[in-house]
Parts: sequence; structure tokens; C-alpha cells
Amino acid sequence: MASVDVRTEAEAEAEDTGPSGYAAARLRLLQEESRSGPPRRSALSGLTDDWLAGLFQAGAEKMPRGVALVAVGGYGRGELSPRSDLDLLLLHDGSADTAEIAALADRLWYPVWDLGLALDHSVRTPGEARKTAGEDLKAHLGLLDARHVAGDLGLTAGLRTAVLADWRNQAPKRLPELRELCAERAVRHGELGHLLEPDLKEARGGLRDVTALRAVAASWLADAPREGLADARRRLLDVRDALHLTTGRATDRLALQEQDQVAAALGLLDADTLLRQVYEAARVVSYASDVTWREVGRVLRARSVRPRLRAMLGGRGAAPERTPLAEGVVEQDGEVVLARAARPERDPVLPLRAAAAAAQAGLPLSPHAVRRLAAVGRPLPAPWPAEAREQLVTLLGAGPPTVQVWEALEAEGLITRLLPDWERVRCRPQRNAVHTWTVDRHLVETAVRAAALTRRVGRPDLLLVAALLHDIGKGWPGDHSVAGEIIARDVAARVGFDAGDVAVVACLVRHHLLLVETATRRDLDDPATVRGVAEAVGTVGTLELLHALTEADALATGPAAWSSWRGALVGDLVKRVAAVLSGDEPDAGSSAEGAAPTAEQERLAVEAFRTGGPVVALRAEEPAGEPEPLGVELLVAVPERAGVLPAVAGVLALHRLTVRTAELREVALPSGIEGAVGPGSVLLLDWRVAAEYGALPQAARLRADLVRALDGSLDIAGRLAERDAAYPRRRGTVAPPPRVTVASAGSRLATVIEVRAQDAPGLLHRIGRALEAAGVVVRSAHVSTLGANAVDAFYVTGVDGGPLARERAVGVAREVEGVLGG
Repeated sequence: MASVDVRTEAEAEAEDTGPSGYAAARLRLLQEESRSGPPRRSALSGLTDDWLAGLFQAGAEKMPRGVALVAVGGYGRGELSPRSDLDLLLLHDGSADTAEIAALADRLWYPVWDLGLALDHSVRTPGEARKTAGEDLKAHLGLLDARHVAGDLGLTAGLRTAVLADWRNQAPKRLPELRELCAERAVRHGELGHLLEPDLKEARGGLRDVTALRAVAASWLADAPREGLADARRRLLDVRDALHLTTGRATDRLALQEQDQVAAALGLLDADTLLRQVYEAARVVSYASDVTWREVGRVLRARSVRPRLRAMLGGRGAAPERTPLAEGVVEQDGEVVLARAARPERDPVLPLRAAAAAAQAGLPLSPHAVRRLAAVGRPLPAPWPAEAREQLVTLLGAGPPTVQVWEALEAEGLITRLLPDWERVRCRPQRNAVHTWTVDRHLVETAVRAAALTRRVGRPDLLLVAALLHDIGKGWPGDHSVAGEIIARDVAARVGFDAGDVAVVACLVRHHLLLVETATRRDLDDPATVRGVAEAVGTVGTLELLHALTEADALATGPAAWSSWRGALVGDLVKRVAAVLSGDEPDAGSSAEGAAPTAEQERLAVEAFRTGGPVVALRAEEPAGEPEPLGVELLVAVPERAGVLPAVAGVLALHRLTVRTAELREVALPSGIEGAVGPGSVLLLDWRVAAEYGALPQAARLRADLVRALDGSLDIAGRLAERDAAYPRRRGTVAPPPRVTVASAGSRLATVIEVRAQDAPGLLHRIGRALEAAGVVVRSAHVSTLGANAVDAFYVTGVDGGPLARERAVGVAREVEGVLGG
């Protein structure tokens, strides 16, 4: 009825077949706020059908014979989005004159191009169309959705029948090709259910996969789980419609800068709500795809084996083999199913037992089994019985197979039934480029990573549960570690841990960022740093668990969150804290007084002190195992003087070197060191850098520019400003303003100024200049970059060498923040 209404409204403007009439009717339809979603897509398809049919018949005394206009692909399905391509096939039986067919094609294609609409067109006979489909899988998929628009209906019907018959006959060959195509696309475009800027069409779980599921159903070999699939497809199409309308472009990528507008167009609260709905839809499609492709594989294997098996059995069939895995759980046809004697309505532990057995065996859970468990299973009592807790730990400890089993449970709502707090993190986006996954998948991935570290700890069960819960507070306002501690206590108690274990899990969740933040942002030679961590952790056993959780969390976050350098820093901190917890006192010295330098650092320091100028060394050795992702090591030694930090940082920025990590400290040189004339003090900068473009510059060039920067002959600020002005700013997301704070209880020997800001060329140079202008002395610096975010800590003192008074420290922080925000 909707299409009839649209055609009636359009008649006044589209009485002829001219482009202007169709364009006006199309524009009015797209601007109708009362019509959206499937009705608008259907109406747009109908309006386009009428226009093209008019073009087809224009100038002809009667309907051409032996010729038909056929819509294929998305247009064939009636899914026209505002900026969709028109996929058209001009079909003819070969009897018409070639010139007549060419003239008809011109009469159809040119008006479409005149309107600026994208057109994918072809002119073929039925035989040519079938031949092309046989050679091109994508062409065959498009023809499966062929729909008659105008001309000889019998010709279109005949082609549809033949194409579907070909597809079913060729299914044993074509479906494995289609599955491989889907897998390759997933590798290229990632998972729609987790990406921050997803491609609604190409990513795994997107519209291409929905089309693939339709093709599998058309083969009659298998069919996708239907529950929720139609709604998921509709949601993705609705989002794409809104994306087309807000951007005015034929795009399928939901970029960050457009998400708020798209959310508003759909009447949603905000961009996070939009992404959550996209993720939920994508996971429905992904799960349906996994189930469907497993069924396709099972059917094809059975077809290949059945003739031989029947011959061996004299024509009799064989019952499928069922191998016991656990009580009430068996393996059948490569899936985990419930045993015939299983009674989920009487066995509340059965869902976890089945999931644990499946994960340990590396097998998928049968969707029929999961559906039955969700429909009739009994809820677990609170607290859980010991077996339920053990099965949860077994599931989490299975490693990578845990992911697909967890997703199967989540698809039927069993996870939120077992852990109600999971609902707040389910499908929750993480607006941080460092993170690869949504919050819920990150938690599962952390448990997977932790499973590989269980041999390092005395209580692997606590490690795995803490890994699953460490970010559970991200669904609540405020500091997620603080909120997560409260939730973790409740969950751990409900799962059945005793009071002591509950306290350990809560501590791990509360302090899961403590080690990496302290190791990368604080002076480990300062006794206050080590004592603070020791007081927070409490015991060596908890420290051991926190160390493993820290590594698992970082590895599950993304490649920018962990490196051998970062791991070494955390390991050093853990060693020092363990010594304190065992009764040893940390050394009373700090980096301001100087830890023992390495032989290389001592050599550079002596040379800098002897020559009175900077000494630079680049070390590009790769560590054992995986290549170091943070770049090469740059060592700079300079006799102590003002302005060293901004000078070095500015020179690196001029040479387009990105600073990944940086440490600055003072090295005291006693008179006994060979080559040094009397005692002295040298500033040592140990940095990791990477070239933005091309190769690294030579150390000699860096040293020459550093000499000029220190004597004032090189205007770093002016050169950086000129370079910035030469490049137009690109459109992108607006970064939050910088934040500069004074760390409480950071050190007894210095004041810790912490800077959080958007990483940018010259940032460290600007910070160094701001601190120097504030009249403080930088005793050490600890710089770390995670994705687009820089988190830097500077240990500063007054000119008297002591920490700053509180009011003075706050004033310095405000001055630096003002400089960075200006």
C-alpha cells in the first residue's frame, strides 16, 4: 500500500519519464520524516521501478518483445538506500537487432547517469548471464535476487528459474568458495561487532554476510537461525540509510565524526547507543553465520562420506557417533550437544558444564543445545555450588576456544542470566584507539590471555575470574576501577568464593592498572613509589596475580598497550615491590641522586662531561622474540644545564621522530670515573623513537642540531610553527582538552606533575618549555604514548632541590595546562 501511495503523490511531478520528475519525487520521498526504514526503502524501489519502466517503454509503440529490464543485487531485493547503486541487467533473447538493443540501453542508462546516480549495468542474453554467473561468484549472487522491472516477464522468470537451479546444482562447489570469500573479507575489514568506525556492509557480521546467508538458504543445503536475523538486517539497513542522508554520500563506513548525526537521525540518545545497536545486530549476524557455515560443512562432509558408508553397510545407514564429554554432555558431528538423558530443568550446573566441556574440547556448542538450556534450564542458587564455580574457571581457562563458546551462550542470553552485571558492559564501545574490542569482548579476551599465564601464579582460579571482571565497572559512572571493585565483590561472593578470595579478586580489579601506570609514569628508584604499590597490594601472592593480570589485560587491549620495554619496566617494579613485601626496605636513593648507570650510559655521560657538549647514540638492535614495536633506543647525554628537555624534544620533532617513551634523569659522575675531571653531573635521556616517514636520521645530524638548539641559534618553536602552518588541518574528531595534575603522594623527594594530552608533534617540547618557564627543575621524566594519547609524568623540584609546596605545585600545573590548551 505504501508504494501505491508514493506513486500517486509522484504523478503530478513525474507525468513524463524525464529525470527532473523522478528526481523531485525521489527528493520529496527522502525528506518525508514520517516514512523511514523498510517502508521508505520499498517506496524508493517502487518509485525507481516506475521511472525505469517508463524509460523502457518511452518512444515504443508497444512493449518490446524478447527484452526485459531486471533489477539485481540490493535493488533486486528492494533495499534501495538513499545513495545505493542501481544494479540493472538488460536481458534479451537474441532475436532483436543489436542496434535496437543498444538504443534501448542508451535510453535507460543515460538518464540515470544524468541524475548522478551510481549504475552497475550489463546487457546479456540468458545464456550469457548464466555463463557469467558460472565464472563469477559475485555475479551469481547478484542474480539470485533478480527481480522483474519491465518488458518480457517470461524472460525474467526463465532466467530466475535457471539461475536458482544452477546455484543448487553447483552448491557443493560454490558454497565453499562463498565461505572463503566471507573469511577473506572479515580479515580485511574486521568484526562489525567491535569496530569503533565499522563498515556496515563489508565487515564480518555486516550486510554482505546477510546476503551470503540468503544465498546459503537458496541452495537448500542449510538455513540460518532465523530468530533476530530479520531485525538485525533491518537495523543495519536503517543505520546505512541514515548515514547516506546525513553525509550525502554513498558510504558504508560509520566514521566517528558522523556518529552523533546518524544517532540523532534515528532518534537515538547518543553515538554510544547507536554503536551498541549496531554491535548487537552484527553479533546476531555473525553468530548466525558461524552456525550456518558449520551446518554447510557438516552436510557437505556427510554427502561425501555417505556413498562409501552405504556401500560398506550394504545400503543401511549408520547412527551418528556420540562421544561422552561430561555428565549430560556428548560430542556429535563435531558439535557439543546434550546427552539424551540430560535434564536441564533439574541440573542448574549443566549450562556451565556443557560450555566448559565444549571449550576444553575446542568444539562449538550446538545452537539447539544452547537454545534448550536457555529455555528450560534452572537458575543457579546464590552462592553457586562448588561445581558451578569450578566449571566457570574451567571455561575461562580453556584459552582461545573460550571465545566461540562464550558467544554462543551470550547469543541466547545465558551469560546475563549467570552474571546479571554483564548487561552493562555487553556491546559497550570503547572510544579509545588503543582498544581493539568492545568492553565485554575485551574481558573475555583478557581471560583468554590470562589462561596462558596460569602456570605463573598460585591461584589460577582467582586470576581468571579477576580477568573476566577487571573492567566490569565501565558500565557505571565514575572511575571504573572503583565501581568495578564493588561489583567484583558481589560477583565473586555470588560465584561462591570465600571472604578471603573475594577480597583478593576485589583488590585485583581495583588495582588492575596500578603496575603499568606506576612503572611507566613514576620513578621506580623513589622509595615512595615502591612502598605505595606494596601498601596497595598487601601480599606477595596478590602481587603475583596482579602481575599476570596486568600483562593479560595489556595483551588483550591491543598492540600499542604492551611491549617488551613496558613488560621489563613492570617486571622491575614487581621485583622491587616483592622485596618490600618480603621485609626488605627499598633503597633510599632516587633517580634524582642517580641509580647505577649501565656501561653504555656511563661511557656517554663521561664523554659528555669531558667535551662539555651533548653526545648522541642510536641503538637499533631488535630484542629477542617479537620485534620491538616502539622503535629504536636514543641515548642523549648532556652536561646539566637548563633547557635540555625542550631542546632535545624539539630537535626530534623537527626531524619527524615520534617519541614513544622517554626517561630523563640526572647521573652523578664521581671523580674516580676514568676520563672525568673531578665530580660532575650529567643529564641522561633514554628514549624510544620512531620515524614518521622514511628512515631515521644519523646521530651526527641530531647532535649538530641539538648543539644549535642549546646555544639558541636554532629557533625550534618558529620552525615547528612554520611547518604546522604549511599543512592544512584535516577534519576529524575533536580531542578532549589537556589535563595537568599534581600526583598526590607521588614522591618524597620531588613533586610529580602528570600531563595527559592528545599526542602531537612537538608536544614534549612545549611541555618542557612550559615547565622551564614556570621556574622548576625537571629531575626525571617518564613519557608514554598509547595510541593518540600521551600520558607523561615529570618529577620536578624547586631551585633549592626540594619538592614544591602544594600551592606552588598546583600553580605550575595550571601554567602548563594553560600553555597546552592555548
